[in-house]
Amino acid sequence: MLVNWLLQINRWFLMFALIGSLMAAGMLTVNAAESSPSGDASIISPDAKLEKLFDGAHFTEGPAVSFDGMVYFSDITFTYESGMQAGHIWKFNPNTGETTVYRSPSGMSNGIKFDAQGRMIVAEGADFGGRRVTRTDMATGKSEIIAGLYEGRPFNAPNDITIDEKGRIYFSDPRYLGHEPVDQPVMGVYRIDPDGSIHRIITDAGKPNGVAVSPDQKTLYVVSNDNGAVGFDRLPTGAPTHKGRMALLAYDLAEDGTATFREVLVDYYPEDGPDGLVIDVDGNLYVAVRDVTRPGINVYSPAGKELARIPTGVVPTNVAFGRGDASKTLYVTAGNALYRIQVMKDGYHLPTN
Repeated sequence: MLVNWLLQINRWFLMFALIGSLMAAGMLTVNAAESSPSGDASIISPDAKLEKLFDGAHFTEGPAVSFDGMVYFSDITFTYESGMQAGHIWKFNPNTGETTVYRSPSGMSNGIKFDAQGRMIVAEGADFGGRRVTRTDMATGKSEIIAGLYEGRPFNAPNDITIDEKGRIYFSDPRYLGHEPVDQPVMGVYRIDPDGSIHRIITDAGKPNGVAVSPDQKTLYVVSNDNGAVGFDRLPTGAPTHKGRMALLAYDLAEDGTATFREVLVDYYPEDGPDGLVIDVDGNLYVAVRDVTRPGINVYSPAGKELARIPTGVVPTNVAFGRGDASKTLYVTAGNALYRIQVMKDGYHLPTN
């Protein structure tokens, strides 16, 4: 009897351990009963459905829509678990439903944005990645490095990108994994000016991840997602870490491109904070929240009030709005997949040159 009881306890322990690991990897659906959008119906209809478009990646991130409506997104192929795959950028064609590899290796691309000229700006991370920011001419396919070093040293792992209407590029530089040295003295946010100069403008965000400039150009939103490690891939499975700041932050963005901390809009601690975010034309924030107890896209007012919510089941990483006739289409990356859902608001994009 005792032996049978111990065997049963062991089975339960193994089951819960498996559930925990799958949830952490973003591979397990949680809160299955919460499957429909909720909140303000003028933002997202309760009848809207999250549609899976592609699920052949390793770990999706950084969706962005080009001027011709194609959807590009990163596939971060953690080398320690993917057989040393070198990272990919995929292209999804909404007209045909086909998804193909656009670039491989990708430099371990993460965040992607398109500037006012239609050029692709890519944040390349660590784990055998480029640890730089590149810009690609979509007509020729040629790329240039626009941020490779700061004060003579490599970046930690450029993560996410936003661009203001003056053409200045802002990017976050945390570190989550990789064998490379952590070369910068802080995990900060940087600005690349049109003249090519690079400036570290935020040093007090914690561990910055997602970044976005408001449509009125007066606020820089920064996500802090501090998981307590700079190399989770090199820690033993289950090793405890101490979380730092998990929050959505607002900074006053000055005319000269400097940023000053204003307030914490949403504090997620002790759960995990968000990842990436985008903004609609009314200034509402669509934030990929990585809380495994409530994963989804939360929509907030500029003051941080939750207005609506799109459950994703799996833990999301980032979001992007379509363009033109598809400007109310919200693309979502989560787990190994790309999704889309129709919302009621148009997404904000830079005015084109």
